[in-house]
Amino acid sequence: MLHHFNKLSEYKEKAYCILKVVSGLMFAFHGVQKLFGLWGSFQPAVGSQLWIGGIIELVTGLCIAFCIKTRIAAFFASGMMAVAYIQFHWQFQLGAQLIPVMNKGELALLYSVLFLYIACNGDCEKPTT
Repeated sequence: MLHHFNKLSEYKEKAYCILKVVSGLMFAFHGVQKLFGLWGSFQPAVGSQLWIGGIIELVTGLCIAFCIKTRIAAFFASGMMAVAYIQFHWQFQLGAQLIPVMNKGELALLYSVLFLYIACNGDCEKPTT
């Protein structure tokens, strides 16, 4: 039975590409939401820190999804989400506020680590002919 799971490694490049496309597009959607007020009621003021974050989300998300300067885009996206987690969720507080599920920062923390992984791995392998 376990040998069937070993066959999954044959699909690791395809799975990685799917991960990049889905996470990049999801991140870009967050940017669209902030910049244009779509799919939500909150739209930050133009030029505010959250609005600038929306631009970074949109641009880096699309770059990650479409393999355009993937490492650089993912590195910036990872750093931005680390700052977002620390500044808006954790806020250097101890106790329960330190736990992501309690400070509502699990998505920011997950994006930060995911994009760091993508920055380290780069684009999907191009098939050789």
